This record gives sequence, C-alpha cells and structure tokens, in this order.
Amino acid sequence: QVQLVESGGGLVQPGGSLRLSCAASGRIFSINAMGWYRQAPGKQRELVAEITSGGSTNYVDSVKGRFTISRDNTKNTVYLQMNSLKLEDTAAYYCAAWGSANNYWGQGTQVTVSS
Repeated sequence: QVQLVESGGGLVQPGGSLRLSCAASGRIFSINAMGWYRQAPGKQRELVAEITSGGSTNYVDSVKGRFTISRDNTKNTVYLQMNSLKLEDTAAYYCAAWGSANNYWGQGTQVTVSS
C-alpha cells in the first residue's frame, strides 16, 4: 500500500501563487508516476499534471506556463507550484500515484481563488 498526504491548499487572490505538496509513504518503490487531479463543483475530475519516475512531465493545456510539477525523491514528495492563479483554478486538488498493480489517492486539499 501507498499513503499520500497532501498539504498547501488555501485561499488566494487572482494572480497569486500556492504550492501543494504530496508526501508518499509505504511501498513507494512500486510507484511509476505521480500527479495531481482537480475537481471543481459540478465538474468532472481532470488530470492537471503528472510526472514520471524518470522526470518527464505533462500538463493540461489550461495550466501550461503557470503550474509546475516537480518531485524530491529524497523526501518522497511531489510538488505542484501554481502561479498566476485564476478564478477557474478553484477546486479540490488530489494527489495520485500510479503503481505497478494499484493506483492511490490522497484525501484532497482545497484551493480557492477569490478576490
């Protein structure tokens, strides 16, 4: 099993920044890639960004140039740096890990962009 614990959400004004963190523990050697999903009220959950074990990254078009996903293997932690936040970035953000046999989810952290 893999446990994922997110932190770093909160309330920010448009144009502001936040950094989300996701700390992984347990059978982390089984993880192939990690990423961040988000789900806004009334909308489907969407993949925001992902990073492979080799460091390759992928982003949804709406966050390209504003969000950066990174990982610190020494801390078993994945980060999502979010800059130039927009009202439409408001959502619950979930950390995900894709393993060789299972997928894992964090509990979610709320990001609210509001003036």
